Amino acid sequence: MTIGVALIGSGIFAKEEHLPAIEACKSFALKAVYSRALKSAKLLGGDLENVDLYSEDSKSYSELLERDDVQAVIIALPITAQPQYIRQALERGKHVLSEKPIAEDTKVARELLKWYNEYIVPKNKATWGVAENFRYLESFAYAAEKVQGMGKILGFRVRVQSMVQPGGKYFETPWRKTPAYQGGFLLDGGVHSIAATRVLLGPYSIPKRLTAFATQLQPHLPPLDTIDSVWQTTSGISGTFAISFGTTFKGSEYAIACEKGTVSVSRGGVVCTIDGKEEKKTFNSEGSGVKQEVKAWAEGLENGVIDAKQSPDEALEDVRVLEAMLRSGEQNGIPIDLEV
Repeated sequence: MTIGVALIGSGIFAKEEHLPAIEACKSFALKAVYSRALKSAKLLGGDLENVDLYSEDSKSYSELLERDDVQAVIIALPITAQPQYIRQALERGKHVLSEKPIAEDTKVARELLKWYNEYIVPKNKATWGVAENFRYLESFAYAAEKVQGMGKILGFRVRVQSMVQPGGKYFETPWRKTPAYQGGFLLDGGVHSIAATRVLLGPYSIPKRLTAFATQLQPHLPPLDTIDSVWQTTSGISGTFAISFGTTFKGSEYAIACEKGTVSVSRGGVVCTIDGKEEKKTFNSEGSGVKQEVKAWAEGLENGVIDAKQSPDEALEDVRVLEAMLRSGEQNGIPIDLEV
């Protein structure tokens, strides 16, 4: 059975990632594209056959949701705009996959999740998943499996560092250039790194307390572009988490120290050191993880069970950790407890 899907949003990620992922998924048939401006909708879907275009200056989002041949929507809109579009789609009985983060802060996220659980879930007609492509990268899945077989976790270090330059395609997106949400790029991009770290730490080393220092190194990256943090987990160990979009440092590394050795993920490669012996494995074809993510969503719709990796609760946890770091940073590194 083919599932009719609509792509809500026509930005960079929708064009470069979501559209190819939908086209590659045999379970989906793209029926419509929506953007708030018809001009933008045309740029994404104007050359696609049998795909209708919707916008607020032509056929509206509400009209799109009335279509019986559209059973599901992928929503990739500016962070603060997404919750209202998610609500409307779920109210009309459409399955939703919304881009991360789940919302601009935990307050909005919790309210949306509470509404979903109270008013949508009991009807059993529509489901909601939140996209986080890092959870679908084979390199992190493989590394997490290796970690689980190497005894107790002793510690971890994560660093993700780059310079977002003026003129870059993501920087020049108006809603990112002048963010109306906490953290700026730290929220938009940082939740990826938090999700990846949580995948590696697994279910027995959940962040429970942290301290952080946050700053804005580059004047063109308000309100903040850098966080350096120490996390303590439920297993009793601690580790460091450093992310910056405004530094001349480059590269990323996610490293876990275990009783039997270490596991490190960087640039689609995994290095395991066990009893002094180094093992390397590369994942050259894993891409961004979006195709795997969209395929998993389609399979969940077909089976009636949404993939746990796309649970809104998981997405809320990513934002909770990010928000706790921001709150600690605002108070000169005061420790913040995370409810577990």
